[in-house]
Amino acid sequence: MKKYGRKIFFIVAPLAVAIVGIQGYRFSVAHVEYYNAGQPHSLGCVSCHVYPQRDGVLAEFLNEDYLSPLNITVSPDGTLLFVTAQDGNALLIVDPDQGKVVSKIDVGEFPHSVVLSKDSKTAYVSNQWSYNISAIELASSTVVDTLVAGIGPAGMAIDDDNHLYVANTYSSDISVIDLETGKEIRRLAAGNRPMSVALSPMDRQAYVSSRRTLPIPYRTEPKTELTILDGKSKKIIDRRYFSSAHIMENVAVTPQGDLAITTLIRPKNLVPSVQIEQGWMINHGIGIIETRENGRVAQFLLDEPNSFYSDPFDVVIAPDGNTAYVSHSGADIISVIDVNKIRELLADAVESDLDIYANHLGLSSTFVIRRLPTGPNPKGLALSPDGKKLFVAERLADRLAIFDTETFEPLDPIDLGGPSRTTVVRKGAQLFSNAAHTFHNQYSCYTCHPDGHEDGLIYDLTGTGRDLANVQTLRDLPGTSPFKWNGKNVSVYMQCGMRFSKFVTRTESFSPENLDAVVAYIMRDLTHPPNPYQNGSGKLTPAQQRGKLLYERTVANDGSPIPERDRCLTCHPPPNFTNRLVADVGTGLETDRYRIFDSPNLNNVYESAPYLHDGRAATLEEIWTEFNDNDEHGIVNDMTKSQLNDLIEYIKCLGPAETYTLK
Repeated sequence: MKKYGRKIFFIVAPLAVAIVGIQGYRFSVAHVEYYNAGQPHSLGCVSCHVYPQRDGVLAEFLNEDYLSPLNITVSPDGTLLFVTAQDGNALLIVDPDQGKVVSKIDVGEFPHSVVLSKDSKTAYVSNQWSYNISAIELASSTVVDTLVAGIGPAGMAIDDDNHLYVANTYSSDISVIDLETGKEIRRLAAGNRPMSVALSPMDRQAYVSSRRTLPIPYRTEPKTELTILDGKSKKIIDRRYFSSAHIMENVAVTPQGDLAITTLIRPKNLVPSVQIEQGWMINHGIGIIETRENGRVAQFLLDEPNSFYSDPFDVVIAPDGNTAYVSHSGADIISVIDVNKIRELLADAVESDLDIYANHLGLSSTFVIRRLPTGPNPKGLALSPDGKKLFVAERLADRLAIFDTETFEPLDPIDLGGPSRTTVVRKGAQLFSNAAHTFHNQYSCYTCHPDGHEDGLIYDLTGTGRDLANVQTLRDLPGTSPFKWNGKNVSVYMQCGMRFSKFVTRTESFSPENLDAVVAYIMRDLTHPPNPYQNGSGKLTPAQQRGKLLYERTVANDGSPIPERDRCLTCHPPPNFTNRLVADVGTGLETDRYRIFDSPNLNNVYESAPYLHDGRAATLEEIWTEFNDNDEHGIVNDMTKSQLNDLIEYIKCLGPAETYTLK
């Protein structure tokens, strides 16, 4: 019997293993196709379950700590370059003659820009995610002071009176700091998410560009502000507006002081996205302000009819004021611009001409001199004092490119000393930030999701005028699926794969290898900045405490029980503040094919206006005061104004899972 038992075992066991293996394989195939919208994909558990991991031994082994240079400043004598390393949380001091980094100084989190004091003895670095500014004594390479500005300090400039102007991105204001005392003397309202500051050499004015549109009536064209300060009074003297434009990353003023030039994007978000083949989805260019009295505002596209130069970031102007350089971080290109041609076009233009210029895809051939190819993701630019060398921060290569501005030939680049290997996540960052996978290179993932967030606009992605979509953030997505407002995309693979190419880029999908990389980057690296509504103590303010009770309440003001479906906590529970289900909350319109919507996570929701699936609500308050007449989106109509204010204060402080310790 034992002999027969062994024979049966040796027959049955392999058969069982084979059956389990076949069933396991079928399950794996079905599992992959489910999360990848039915598309074939090379099998590999590592893609989904290892590469995106943020912590642990494997995550440490598979990833690297990159530097990611963002902005550059040149010393007055041209002997040193000062480079902010965004991911390295450091200031790099580079000797361009030796072609190497001579000093690396640790600063705060996500350093953005660097400026030098008038005597070049001190460098000031804005730490965008630490919400402060590091003052560095260059002789000792030591941080000697930390200055306090607004929330999210970014671009900076120092005037002749030794005052530091700081664009505070997240608090949408401008700090004026007296560097003699290190104290802020003024806080001035700016546009929406200001990013950079440039000083006019002639009339002592400061120009501050903004990234996002101002609040506008529903379904109207974006309107983005360039704020102008008077250098004497340190007060706002003008606010100029660029219509149908946003993402004005950087601004510069000509040495003659006659023009202020800013980078910008012209989104055609009021036009169905099917118009991408006609060039009417997103365009990229520069904005011009004539600084003279009653000077005009103009826009010029840097794109061409069959070639687009996405995500313009920085602009610098030659010492003679005749040439400007613009970095296109989504196209890996520098555009060289004849500023005198711009002056000629403006001199001959009437107002109707300016409207044509703003949408003229062929006009760039008259003023763009050259296109200079760079490495991955060119960001900050700087010119040597004599204007003969152009330095480019290649953010996703940890390198500085250098060009001879007389011949436009590339010179030997400077390796900043980052990791030599390109990890899967780093490759994903490069793909996310590059427009090569879209029709005519028209836009990158970054274009609508700057810094992994969202651009605050509403798009018609179906091309039918139905199901308008408010762009959602890509930050801190783990644990928040499904995606898309109707919850149809069960994974980021589906969101960024076939569905993305079908409805947005109108091109071939990412290859499986590239899709793995993009998803890994989104899920691992894209996180929210620190929430300024959390006070750092781990405790709620009195208003937030009252708001928390309202958020979690089960009984209305009149004592009647609130049905479970109508409680905030039901659809938006911690730690990610979403139950990951769809629901009908009464916000669907006749133009919506779907009346049920995904419950979005509320992580750092304070920074994601406008709200609702189609962006109808300009503020959090409007969700309930304007679009919840029948209490279908939670029972709130019984609340007093004070109670609603408290609820909003609590919602604003909600953060990602790892920060949810507030009590």
